[in-house]
Amino acid sequence: MKKVLAFLSIALIFWACKNNESNNNNNATENTANTIAPPATINYNIVASYPHDTSSYTQGLIWQNNSLYEGTGLEGQSRLMKVDIKNGKAVQSISIDPSVFGEGITMLNDKIYELTWQSHLVYVYDAKTFKKIKEFNWDHEGWGITHNGKELIISTGDSNLYFVDPGTFKLLRIVGVSDNNGPVGNLNELEYINGSVFSNIYLTDYIVKIDPSNGHITGKIDLTGLLEKSGKRVDKEDGLVLNGIAFDSAKNSLYITGKKWPLLYEIKLN
Repeated sequence: MKKVLAFLSIALIFWACKNNESNNNNNATENTANTIAPPATINYNIVASYPHDTSSYTQGLIWQNNSLYEGTGLEGQSRLMKVDIKNGKAVQSISIDPSVFGEGITMLNDKIYELTWQSHLVYVYDAKTFKKIKEFNWDHEGWGITHNGKELIISTGDSNLYFVDPGTFKLLRIVGVSDNNGPVGNLNELEYINGSVFSNIYLTDYIVKIDPSNGHITGKIDLTGLLEKSGKRVDKEDGLVLNGIAFDSAKNSLYITGKKWPLLYEIKLN
């Protein structure tokens, strides 16, 4: 009987400690969230709209060398393209392995890096010829990718930004992304703009502005009804949601589109 009582006493103490530890962790998360200011509302103006290929399931979008580049997804439909913004048609294009689902793209040091969703592969191309020059393995899912001039920055659909060495694809560090309510997941297409990371939040009409040094969300763009303002519609229940951010530093404009959307928008932030 004494052994039973002793065992129950130890079990009770262990449970109390674990429960207290769990409460402390929850409190720590809440306290961290409470130290983050609510994200500022970022307003925008539509400057122009351009045709967008409705067969393009947009996963990555970049503006480089006065040209638009786009990476698309879906097995058997994934492409890397250089696009004429005036008519939305590809002037240069390659298809990837039909068994692979293409994801985000970015360009650094005359190389284009393309993620794949669940194949754990990263393709590296010569930016001029689109010739594949290298492959890397990536342990996580691939969603969005951008860079800060030195490091690649990757999203995997969770609430983290992964900083990676572009030469070796070695993981350098992970930064958790949060707002005043706690961690924010579904980080998708990424674009690095003037020291901040902008990210689509998958399945929403929001783009958030993230401080990459601490992961705090400092601003939010609400693009609800963007497509509808032009009298266009897509079936968002089929996943045809807002996705694609490219920054034109010369014009200080953002190019925004979505998966199989008929239009690409040029907007300016206020």
